[in-house]
Amino acid sequence: MSDKYIALFSRFIPCGVYEAAFILDPFFPNKSDIKPHAVYGDTHAQSLTVFGLAYLLGIQLMPRIARWKDLKIFKFSGESYPNIEPMFSSEEINEDLIAKHLVDMQRVAVSILEGRISPSFILRRLTSGTRKNKLYYAFQEFGKVVRSAYLLKYLRKPELRRTVNHATTVSERFNDFIQFVTFGNQGTIAANSRDEQRKIIKYGHLVANILIFMNVHDQSKIMNELIQEGHVITKEQAACLAPYRKSNINRLGAYFLDELRDAINIDYRLPVVSLSN
Repeated sequence: MSDKYIALFSRFIPCGVYEAAFILDPFFPNKSDIKPHAVYGDTHAQSLTVFGLAYLLGIQLMPRIARWKDLKIFKFSGESYPNIEPMFSSEEINEDLIAKHLVDMQRVAVSILEGRISPSFILRRLTSGTRKNKLYYAFQEFGKVVRSAYLLKYLRKPELRRTVNHATTVSERFNDFIQFVTFGNQGTIAANSRDEQRKIIKYGHLVANILIFMNVHDQSKIMNELIQEGHVITKEQAACLAPYRKSNINRLGAYFLDELRDAINIDYRLPVVSLSN
């Protein structure tokens, strides 16, 4: 989900897998003009390994984490922070392991950036904590650095918490909206073919995005009319609106396609906020 309220990417993942392994995939096959630089998610959208890899790829991983008591905040050996010392784990970051395997970790990131492998491919192979998988442990140690910095920033900055909460709420509201749109068969995908399953998902997102566009257009016209009538609409008020309106959509009934009807002219610069704001 984009912060522009539309769906950019979707895919099936196997049952029972940790969804964090797939959260970075949308960044690389993305053909849209929207180029994300940050990704939000819930607790299952993060892990130490994912934090480390996302950082090397230049992506900000910003999850909304529910179970803080299950997480640890780490520091390097020899560091001391008297005012917040109880917050840190007694387990320290192994900076020697990071330094030893940093070049290997960078090679993995370059391979992903050049399209040779997908993030999910390498992450699924970095979930094995065997003694032979030294790169796994290196990403774990590097992830300790990145996630600890994020958790401390998350605690210190209320505006960051509001941003993360807003972004995940947008995603949750889209999920509700797409369920409203793809109501046939109670939303169950009965096809066994993977291609057919993907078509159903893609077509559902296409219809949802069209309806979102229509809602934005209608809301913009109404807001502009209110401004012309002398009402004041502030940026803060406009920011509270979302295009996931459903009461104006008739899902049932007969529809007629008029291919000869001229498309409406859309003014993308239509003012929706009062000039004083």
